Amino acid sequence: MNEILHRFKRPLLYLMGPAYVVAGVLHFVVPELYVQIVPPFFPAAMALVYLSGVAEIAVGIGLLIPQTRRYAAWATVALLVAIFPANLYMATSGVVIEGMPGGGDPSALVRWGRLPLQGVLILWALWYTRPSTETEHSG
Repeated sequence: MNEILHRFKRPLLYLMGPAYVVAGVLHFVVPELYVQIVPPFFPAAMALVYLSGVAEIAVGIGLLIPQTRRYAAWATVALLVAIFPANLYMATSGVVIEGMPGGGDPSALVRWGRLPLQGVLILWALWYTRPSTETEHSG
């Protein structure tokens, strides 16, 4: 089983890195969507949206560079922990995201499903915190 997972480690990395870059860019393209899920007890919601966008872009790029991959993977874990309150707020407060294409009222399944998904994403990032073998490190 470990051999099978190992075979997917590199291709999944090239999915993960760009996905974070795209997600981060979207924080700048449509920040008004993200600001709506920042819990109200956090100050400067828009600044936090931009900051998390920069962080997502940085970890996405960092994951793709062998020399920074492990640091970026740890930073991804930290980022996912940091944004968890927004997902928790969205799940528990019934946030309707105004201006979202296709409707901004996600089902309870989607709202609550985001919470365990964070765990999966953290485990995925942790996979890249381990020292690389020589073949993995080359690219």
